[in-house]
Amino acid sequence: MSGCPYFEKRHLLFKNKPPQTEEDDASQVGVNKASKGGIIYGDYLQLDKIVTAQVLQSEVKGNKIHDEHLFIVTHQAYELWFKQILFELDSVREIFISGHVRDERNMLKVNTRINRIVMIFRLLVDQFSVLETMTALDFFDFREYLAPASGFQSLQFRLLENKIGVPDNQRVPYNRRHYRDNFKGHDSEMLLATEKEAPLLKLVEEWLERTPGLEVDGFNFWERLEINIFDGLNQEKEKIEKITDSEEKEELMAELIKQREVFTSLFDEKRHDHLVSKGERRLSYKALQGALMIYFYREEPRFQVPFQLLTSLMDIDTLMTKWRYNHVCMVHRMIGSKAGTGGSSGYHYLRSTVSDRYKVFVDLFNLATFLIPRHWVPKLNPNIHTFLYMAECCDSSYCSSEDSD
Repeated sequence: MSGCPYFEKRHLLFKNKPPQTEEDDASQVGVNKASKGGIIYGDYLQLDKIVTAQVLQSEVKGNKIHDEHLFIVTHQAYELWFKQILFELDSVREIFISGHVRDERNMLKVNTRINRIVMIFRLLVDQFSVLETMTALDFFDFREYLAPASGFQSLQFRLLENKIGVPDNQRVPYNRRHYRDNFKGHDSEMLLATEKEAPLLKLVEEWLERTPGLEVDGFNFWERLEINIFDGLNQEKEKIEKITDSEEKEELMAELIKQREVFTSLFDEKRHDHLVSKGERRLSYKALQGALMIYFYREEPRFQVPFQLLTSLMDIDTLMTKWRYNHVCMVHRMIGSKAGTGGSSGYHYLRSTVSDRYKVFVDLFNLATFLIPRHWVPKLNPNIHTFLYMAECCDSSYCSSEDSD
């Protein structure tokens, strides 16, 4: 029986090929620069400090527990990523604070760094699956050695919350005490300082207030939108009134009344301010207008990048909520309803933090409440409304990759 001709020929090709010498091996072409001195990998990353920073308290106490090593490494990894998030967040805030954001060429840099924060948070959410390879009994074996250490004492996470814009008056008290009371000395001073700084929420608010097209003496988006919406609602009412009396007609009319109430609230500045005072809205009235304008005109060239930024800010809120929720589930799984190692009520306290109280950009989520048919959105004329195609550029405030950190 003859063999496969393809493999026979292939065999001959390899058989007749001369053996490759070390001199002809392209994979071995190069020079070992490290042999000439200079900084090497381990020194550059200071790995001697990092890989020796896992001190097992169970081992110190003479009862080494294997899974404590995983617990420490996982939390150290979280803290390193928190540091990177703070680094990116501070750089973005500086672009806003310095006024560089007025030059719209810098928005790409802002978007890139905010998106990087989003990617890191995705990783942090998924990282719980590694920690959950440890069983409740495995954790119980070394939990006694942790007290009174607690995740609540993570300074970097509290700084992160402040710099993004978690309102102090919306925080859940920790054992009936202000969250800062659990930090002392320099740590407490750092937290207090970030409470006085402009958080990302405030900086984004000021940026949204400058949205082109809001000018009363220009396109006057808000007034046009109000007219179009209530004209549209009146037309819908006329259509419903022509329907023969029925249960369907009553339902349609009831829904229309609800919609009118929603939009009446939207265009009532005093009601908006009242909701802000209650913590139910976070953005100023004008910033909300800007966000809604970007939302409706997101396909226009000038609003595409701003829309991506608003989307990424919602992603951060969503992922932080998921992170909190995963933390709650893991704690419940590991310790049930026991008190936390730091003295809190544990699972019950953490569960209370998974709410809109800790959502910074909640107004951006609520924009979907005000969706309307596309033909109700005020029409733009490219020949007249040229602001959509003329980005603001100020060379004096443009920061290139060379002159920004």
